[in-house]
Amino acid sequence: MIIIQLAGGLGNQMQQYAMYQKFLSIGKKVKLDISWFEEADRQKNVYAKRELELNYFKKAEYEACTKEEREAMIGSGSLAGKIKGKLFPRARKIFRESEMYHPEIFDFEDKYLYGYFACEKYYADIMETLWKQFSFPESGNPENRKMAERMHNGESISIHIRRGDYLDAENRAMFGNICTEEYYAGAIREMKRICPSAHFYVFSDDIPYAVEKYSGEEFTIVDTNKGKDSFYDIWLMSNCRHNICANSTFSFWGARLNQNKEKITMRPSIHKNTQKFEPERMRELWKGWVFLNNRGEVV
Repeated sequence: MIIIQLAGGLGNQMQQYAMYQKFLSIGKKVKLDISWFEEADRQKNVYAKRELELNYFKKAEYEACTKEEREAMIGSGSLAGKIKGKLFPRARKIFRESEMYHPEIFDFEDKYLYGYFACEKYYADIMETLWKQFSFPESGNPENRKMAERMHNGESISIHIRRGDYLDAENRAMFGNICTEEYYAGAIREMKRICPSAHFYVFSDDIPYAVEKYSGEEFTIVDTNKGKDSFYDIWLMSNCRHNICANSTFSFWGARLNQNKEKITMRPSIHKNTQKFEPERMRELWKGWVFLNNRGEVV
């Protein structure tokens, strides 16, 4: 059996669920481990506490593993379990993601997987299935439906700007200086070259910043959804014709769920500062995506 840890924010949960569905599609027995959200001490080193938002998608059904099934693979957190793990390391059946893409994982039969699995290639071939499973419930806010209609009726382009926890010193070292103002200026310039009548819908967790930077008539600041309703921003992004993403899985899913066959999806050339952009490899792993560096240049 394959067990995949479910952890992190909504975008990461959706990627881990996509991997769950990918394993099912190739005939593997697979379960999700949701204990990261259920046991209080599992998130002690997390900057922002996360909730199990995957359950907002009623059609995204899954089978969760038991505590016993988890411990059979990774051991228990008890002193005896830790000692056993050190004495018999091969008894643990653990795989930790360390590269952009690990094709070998599809040959696993009995393994516990840790990772976020952001790479498009993992589940690009089952995206139509995921469109159905990531079906959003009807929003109680009529403004969402009105805005989606405007997006459908125009040359709409979403822009996602993530600040929030990315401004924390530790996160800034990892994720900062990637989606710079130059990055967004270059992406907007390229979109306007392709779509002269483009209208940009700006999504951000820092609305005052978005209002200050994008105040022209060609921009609409999306400030409709707050708190638990924030996940509807992914749905709104998916209703745009084209998408400009941050280095954030939240906006990656806005682009992935966009069913426009002629969509243009732009993303930063790297997700983290520990990565090196390899053009040929990235174009293979993220087919059809347009990459821009932090100077706003298409690369």
